[in-house]
Amino acid sequence: MSPSRDRRTTDRLSLAALEHGRPFSERHIGPDSAELAAMLDTIGVGSLEELADRAMPTSIRTDPADWETSGQRDQAPPPAATEDQVLTELRTLADSNTVLVPMLGLGYHGTITPPVIRRNVLEDPAWYTAYTPYQPEISQGRLEALLNFQTVVCDLTGLDVAGASMLDESTAAAEAMLLLRRVDKSKSDVFLVDDDTLPQTIAVLRTRAESLQIRIELVDVTSELPTDDFFGLLLAAPGASGAVRDHTGVIAAAHERGAKVVVACDLLAATMVTPPGEQGADVAVGSTQRFGVPLGFGGPHAGFLAVRQQLARQLPGRLVGTSIDADGNPAHRLALQTREQHIRRDKATSNICTAQVLLAVIASMYAVYHGPSGLTEIARRTHRMATVLAAGLAKGGVEVVHRSFFDTVLVHVPGGAAEAVAACRRDGVLVREVDADHVGVSCSEVTTREHLAAVWGAFGVQGVGVEDLDAATEDAVPAALERSTAFLTNPVFHRHRSETSLLRYLRMLSDKDVALDRSMIPLGSCTMKLNATAEMEPITDPGFAGLHPFAPESDAPGMMQVIGDLEAWLVHLTGYHSVSLQPNAGSQGELAGLLAIRAYHRSRGDLDRDVCLIPSSAHGTNAASAISAGMRVKVVKTTERGDVDVEDLQRVIDEVGDRLSAIMITYPSTHGVYEPHVRKVLAAVHDAGGQVYVDGANLNALVGLARPGRFGADVSHLNLHKTFCIPHGGGGPGVGPIGVAEHLAPFLPNHPAQASAGPETGVGPVAGAPWGSASILPISWAYVRLMGVDGLRRATLTAVAAANYVAARLRDSFPVLYTGPGGFVAHECILDLRPLTKSSGITVDDVAKRLADYGFHSPTMSFPVAGTLMVEPTESENLAEIDRFCDAMIAIRAEAARVESGEWPADDNPLVHAPFTARSVLVDEWTHPFTREEAAFPAAGRPDKIWVPVRRIDSAHGDRNLVCSCPPLEELAS
Repeated sequence: MSPSRDRRTTDRLSLAALEHGRPFSERHIGPDSAELAAMLDTIGVGSLEELADRAMPTSIRTDPADWETSGQRDQAPPPAATEDQVLTELRTLADSNTVLVPMLGLGYHGTITPPVIRRNVLEDPAWYTAYTPYQPEISQGRLEALLNFQTVVCDLTGLDVAGASMLDESTAAAEAMLLLRRVDKSKSDVFLVDDDTLPQTIAVLRTRAESLQIRIELVDVTSELPTDDFFGLLLAAPGASGAVRDHTGVIAAAHERGAKVVVACDLLAATMVTPPGEQGADVAVGSTQRFGVPLGFGGPHAGFLAVRQQLARQLPGRLVGTSIDADGNPAHRLALQTREQHIRRDKATSNICTAQVLLAVIASMYAVYHGPSGLTEIARRTHRMATVLAAGLAKGGVEVVHRSFFDTVLVHVPGGAAEAVAACRRDGVLVREVDADHVGVSCSEVTTREHLAAVWGAFGVQGVGVEDLDAATEDAVPAALERSTAFLTNPVFHRHRSETSLLRYLRMLSDKDVALDRSMIPLGSCTMKLNATAEMEPITDPGFAGLHPFAPESDAPGMMQVIGDLEAWLVHLTGYHSVSLQPNAGSQGELAGLLAIRAYHRSRGDLDRDVCLIPSSAHGTNAASAISAGMRVKVVKTTERGDVDVEDLQRVIDEVGDRLSAIMITYPSTHGVYEPHVRKVLAAVHDAGGQVYVDGANLNALVGLARPGRFGADVSHLNLHKTFCIPHGGGGPGVGPIGVAEHLAPFLPNHPAQASAGPETGVGPVAGAPWGSASILPISWAYVRLMGVDGLRRATLTAVAAANYVAARLRDSFPVLYTGPGGFVAHECILDLRPLTKSSGITVDDVAKRLADYGFHSPTMSFPVAGTLMVEPTESENLAEIDRFCDAMIAIRAEAARVESGEWPADDNPLVHAPFTARSVLVDEWTHPFTREEAAFPAAGRPDKIWVPVRRIDSAHGDRNLVCSCPPLEELAS
């Protein structure tokens, strides 16, 4: 046999190997084998396994053989599948769902996502791979979209200031309750709630109130308010029953008693009905779901919270404001940054540190596309459908309970509700069985005449003519409540009626941002990695997107399989007994985990265990979540190596004694190292009767290597938007499910609308929907299915290798602040810029802004240590991109050296003036000691120059002159 013939035979691949091409894991993981070998050589190890053995303590590692075991709740993910296989499986699951016409209501409505918005926002990586806009100079597009969102909410609620979105309507109501409690000057612990409020909102309010010793009292607001004191009142407009009422009198009565009032309202109804602010409300909450955001079995959807001006500094979550840049041009940024949890910690106004940005952008663009006239037309059509529906029922002898309503008709059918609901189902319509005698039917943007006829038929009404009824039927909104004020007068809500115009507007905004589709985002603690197209594609499938969250489970077998599979796979990967997918953000996962711990202690009679220990290095939401769960915070010191100080831990444990409830630690630590003594920490807390909460923010350094539930933790939240590839979306959506040990499983969240969403003994819901942001769970399902356990393990090892490679390349330029035994980091490293600041005056802010000129998003600034950058390259970036980032950092250090030497003045160099816009380098007179080219085209910059749209932004100016919505047309004219 010839040598060439022998080589062909040796190199020939089998049909099985050729059939489906490269495994998906090789497309998800950036470095190929040659690049990985080069990285490992720079690190100084021979293999990924050697790196794991030297960087990670053996005491926490899971034996490889143990990964093969599974039990009733511990289902190992199947072997990795191809993208085609996974998409086929998910289409089959989506097709198995039964999507009925959504007329059930309860805050969730049928809506039409304009295709131009679906394709160019929801399905566009320029929007869904962006990070929270902490670097505003490269986030102007999404900040403008969020300013539009805030304007929509302010204008339609009639209030002064609105946040950049909340997690959902029920969470927004709970946050409003806490806001009123913070500003209350009375001694009352009573919060009154309109008994016509959405049932899921009442349930979430009860969950949040119980641990904070707030008493919820349901009241009939058509009667006089209770005589006892209360600090706040929540009203529903419209109510869950559909009733529309004039709340002016009851709001005035509450104010006379010294209480403030929040109104849960419908923004579409507010185009026709006098808004809450004009009726006297202090706060308004609700959901923007019906502004083009798919139902998605419950989310994600953008809730909202708006307040009067005097309450603006009490707002939880994000707030976008307008300021000026270095050249005096208007620019947007996050306002009131001092409210951030990592600064205020246990003094924070809320534990919520995110928003539902991607969904808020969709809702804002829905308003931009339709404008005030289009929104009013949709509202009037929705209302006319409801009034004609009610008129037809009444004509057929069926009793309609309320005369004033917007979109929901409450029907009285003594003893016949179940039969009527079943009859509607047979005609493909989903309505609500309120009780044995009442049925609720809600109309929406998607309601048609055929749907009205189907509902009439289900109630035994025949021969009704829509046209005749329409002509003869008056509106059901009382004349005294009709809205008379203008809204959305800013030109942005009038310019983009054509698809061409909106398409260009969306492209213009996205071009102002730097997202993961343009360059590496090396943010420590935030895990900005590939969100693959195959993972994203299924979320807009109608079989998932069209499901109402309160539809019977029998309508959603495919979605329930996704939920069940993902729960089981996460149980296997974390080593816990049970997982709840309900928490719709990491902050809500933290809260749910701590509430479970609290309920566990109380179930054992340990009512005084209320102290939560938190290391000084912990993420700020940990402290805020502990306070939200009714606990007191005690801080534990960390050592110079970044580890929990075991001696100080024991001192604090001895100090708090039997009041110890839990410790919250992040593993690997927030300092980016695998702490070698973590088992000692866990044992010390357990020996004292406490529980151990392991924050899952850094789970990307553990999956496939170690399981928190097996090395001693009792509960973790898992951040699907980090480790499991749900994209950040510019600051949301997120999903923060929790895994718990068996003894905590009875205290997982549950839900009044779906019994199987959690145990009967659970703490109550922490989100409005039973399974939280269910429509994006297929993303993580697909990721796990595509990778398999082996692929997930390799991803973890590669992420650790990438971080150690960055540390090795940059440590001569910037000291690596913390390392574990042997000098290794975990999946992220902290670069210490404090010596540079001392020697040159160049700050961490200067380096962060200068990176934009090089085409990169900054790493995480000054967290967990002021004056540092925390870098996390993830497994998804290839060696060329990682090297480009390292080269940029080394070049910036060289620029700083020119300041140190005196070649460039400390107050006039490219770093302190960064970033540079195109306009700023095209001025006629250039007076700087560095060249225009050095300013705009640094040598180590990316070959595809990314121009920032604005210069460095003056945040202090913006906070002194707080502007958080688009100015109205008349103000622009003047």
